[in-house]
Amino acid sequence: MSDHLEDVKKYAKKPVNEAAVAGLEKTYRLVLSQADTRYVACSDKAELETVRKNFLEKKLGLSGDDLDAAVKEVCETMKATRSKSRLTFYYLLAERYGKLDALA
Repeated sequence: MSDHLEDVKKYAKKPVNEAAVAGLEKTYRLVLSQADTRYVACSDKAELETVRKNFLEKKLGLSGDDLDAAVKEVCETMKATRSKSRLTFYYLLAERYGKLDALA
């Protein structure tokens, strides 16, 4: 079992969709391999904007006023973890919007 899967299990509200985790690992392999992009910095507004635009809007096809609130909600969910895994962060956002099947 991958470290990513174990991390997702710590935060997911429902049973983990392993195919979605595998899809995220495949899609974001390069991003996850780089130390400066592997994690989401919730204290960086530009970073959160990038998550909203590139993941929620472009990847998941979402729009609306609640996207920023969803990003902040995941920041709050993961607040105990200093280094917030990008893969887990994206998984939780997709889970919130019922879009896990789009990642598999």
